[in-house]
Amino acid sequence: MRRADRLFQIVQYLRGGRLVTAASLAERLEVSERTIYRDIADLQSTGVPIDGEAGIGYVMRSGFDLPPLMFTREEIVALVTGARMVKAWGGTAMIAAAEEALVKIETVLPEPERARVAGATVFSPQMGLADETRTMIDRCEAAVDSRAILAFDYRDAEDVATRRTVQPLGLWFWGKVWTLVAWCELREDFRMFRLDRISGMERTGQTYHPVPERSLAEFLRQIEARYGKQS
Repeated sequence: MRRADRLFQIVQYLRGGRLVTAASLAERLEVSERTIYRDIADLQSTGVPIDGEAGIGYVMRSGFDLPPLMFTREEIVALVTGARMVKAWGGTAMIAAAEEALVKIETVLPEPERARVAGATVFSPQMGLADETRTMIDRCEAAVDSRAILAFDYRDAEDVATRRTVQPLGLWFWGKVWTLVAWCELREDFRMFRLDRISGMERTGQTYHPVPERSLAEFLRQIEARYGKQS
C-alpha cells in the first residue's frame, strides 16, 4: 500500500469517534506500530485534528472531513481517457481497477465535475487484444510485483523457439504490442519479450532478490544511453 493511501485509511478509521490504538491500526494496515506513530504525527502536523498519544490510542475530533476532490477539465479528460485506454488495451485486472477508480472519483466529485466525467469526448475503441494476451498481462504484472521467476516458451521474430527462465522487471506498451522487460537467465542480459509470442508460462516457485545491475532502473539507463539524446 502506498503511504498516501495508508494516511487516507488512517483518517477513515479514526472518523468513527472511538479510541483506536496504534496496534489496531498497525494490524489493519499491515505495518509496524512505529510506522503508525510516524503517520499520526505527520497527519497532526498538517492540521488533521487527531487527539491521543502512544500507548493509549487516538481519536479524531468531530467535524473534520476530507475536502472534495477538485480537478480541472483537462485533468478529468486525462483521467477518463487513461481509464478508457486501459479498458481497450489493458489486462483484465487493470480493466476492473480502472473502472473502480472512476467510480470512486465520481462518487466524491462535486456535481459539475461529475458531469464532466460523463461528458468526456476522448475515446479509445475496444479492439486489438486477444483474451489470452489480457490474461498474460495480468500474470506478468503479478509476477513483477511479487518478484516471481517465470519460465516460458518463446518464439522470436525468426520463429526460433527457446525455453526461457526470467526475472520479470516491468511491462511496456508500444501502442499495439505489450512486451515483458526481464533479466533473461539464458542470455544473461536484459531482454524484451512480446507477450503474443509467449506460451506455456509458469512460475518456477522461486523469487529473485533485486540487484542494481539487473534492475529496471539499469535497463532504462542503458536504453537512454543507447537511444536517448538523439538530435
